[in-house]
Amino acid sequence: MAIAREQGAALEGVLRLFFDEATAPYQVINTSRDEADFRETVLVETEAGRRFVLKLADNDFTTPARIGMWQRTAEEYRALGYYCPRIYEARVGGFPTVEYGGRRCLCYAEDFAAYRSVADRAAGETEENGKALAASCREAVWTMTAKIAARRLDYTDFPSAYCLFETFSPGDEVDEVLENARDWKQYAETLPAEFAEQARRIWALWSENRAALEAVYPQLPRSVFQADLNPTNLLVDESGQFVGVFDFNLCGRDVFLNYLMRENYGDFEAELDLIFDALNISRRHYAFSEPEKESALSLYRCLKPLAFTKLYRLKALGEDRAAVRAFLDKTEHYLTAPIDFAPHMAPLFDL
Repeated sequence: MAIAREQGAALEGVLRLFFDEATAPYQVINTSRDEADFRETVLVETEAGRRFVLKLADNDFTTPARIGMWQRTAEEYRALGYYCPRIYEARVGGFPTVEYGGRRCLCYAEDFAAYRSVADRAAGETEENGKALAASCREAVWTMTAKIAARRLDYTDFPSAYCLFETFSPGDEVDEVLENARDWKQYAETLPAEFAEQARRIWALWSENRAALEAVYPQLPRSVFQADLNPTNLLVDESGQFVGVFDFNLCGRDVFLNYLMRENYGDFEAELDLIFDALNISRRHYAFSEPEKESALSLYRCLKPLAFTKLYRLKALGEDRAAVRAFLDKTEHYLTAPIDFAPHMAPLFDL
C-alpha cells in the first residue's frame, strides 16, 4: 500500500503539470510491452468536464522530439479533415521527464477520443459483423492515407516503425523486414533434409532481390504517416462511418508503397488482392511515380514472401510434408512470378 500511495502521489504531481483544474478520480491502464518498453495511460476528467488521456513512457523510441513529431503529424491529418485527438505539452511547455514508479518517464497529454475505435465498436458484435465494419472503412482509410502520401510531408528524419533499410529504435539491430526474413531462414533450416535445397534457393532469391531494391529504394517518394492502421486505432462515428485515426506512437516518414504493402496481410492470394485494392483506391488521390511503378514488384518480393505471417503459416503445417512442400513452392513462386502492379498504379483521379 505504501508503494501504491507513493505512486499515486507521483501521478498527482504529473497531472498538475498538465491540468489547471483538480481532477476527478482517474483510471490507470498499463500498456507496457515488456520491461524495456514501459507505458502507462491515465484517463482523466477535469472538474470542468473535459476528458484527457495522460501518457507516460519509458522506452528507447519515446523522446521529446518524437512526441513533437507525433503532434505535428496529427495536425497534418486534421488539416485534411480527419479527426485526431490533439497532443498537448505541459502547461509550462514541452514534454517533461518525471520520476514515476521507479522510472524516468516522458509524459504528454491527449484529448480523450471523441469517437470509438472499430475494435471497440466491434467488441459487442459477432465476428462476422466486426469484420464487415472494418471492411466498410477500407476505402476511406486508404483515401486518407493516399492524401497524406500526396502531401509529401518532409518535416522529420524519424522513420516510421515500418522502415526498411534502417532501424526504428536505437535498440533495433536491423529493420523488421530483415529480422522476419532471418527468422524464416532459421526455421527453414530445421525442416527435414528434403527441403534444404529449396529453402536455400528461396533465401538466395530473397537476398538477391533485397540487395537490388536497396540500390533504388532511396529514390522513392516519402511522406509522414500514422503507421498503424489496425482496428484499435481507426475511429468511427455512431453510424459506423470512418472519421479519423489515433495512436501516433509508431508514426514517421516512410515510402508510401512500403507502408501500403505492409498494412495488408493475408495468405498469398488474398494479400495480393488487398494490395491491388489499396493501390486502386490510392491512385484516385495519389500519382504514383515511375520509380514507384518500377520498384513495386521488388518491394513486394522483399516484404511479403518471408514475412512473419508466412512463417506462422509454415510453422502451423507441422510435419505434413506435402503441405510444407506446397507452401515452399508457393513461396518460391511469389518470389519469381512477374506480377504486374502497373495497371493498379495508373492515374485515376476523382473529378
